[in-house]
Amino acid sequence: MAHFYKVIDSPIGMLKLVANENRLAAILWEVEKDGRVRLGPMTEDPRRPILVEAARQLREYFSGQRTHFDLDLDFSGTDFQKQVWKILLGIPFGETRTYAELAKQLGNARAARAVGAANGKNPIAIVTPCHRVIGTRGA
Repeated sequence: MAHFYKVIDSPIGMLKLVANENRLAAILWEVEKDGRVRLGPMTEDPRRPILVEAARQLREYFSGQRTHFDLDLDFSGTDFQKQVWKILLGIPFGETRTYAELAKQLGNARAARAVGAANGKNPIAIVTPCHRVIGTRGA
């Protein structure tokens, strides 16, 4: 599948927004860990509508004008990872959840470490709020 990207500046550094034909597939950090997100070759296309819309919504989010994203998403990962990322989307703005709470929500209270690993592989950071997940002790 072909992927397209647009680079934007943000308060947390440069971000590479990546999409397929019409769904957001990744938001990559300026300094990305090798292999965290695997999408294959990409072509720069800063005018692709989904990327323009994602950039607009991210600007609104960073300026405090948006608390919820309305974008079509295309997660690439295992079935378990996709389940974790789906429940991350349900964490409201301004709230946090623990890895243990998410594991229980998935029906396996002992899967907190696996939830943590999936959280770390979240390809669509910020929009899919992995930053709202904390350890049981609050770290």
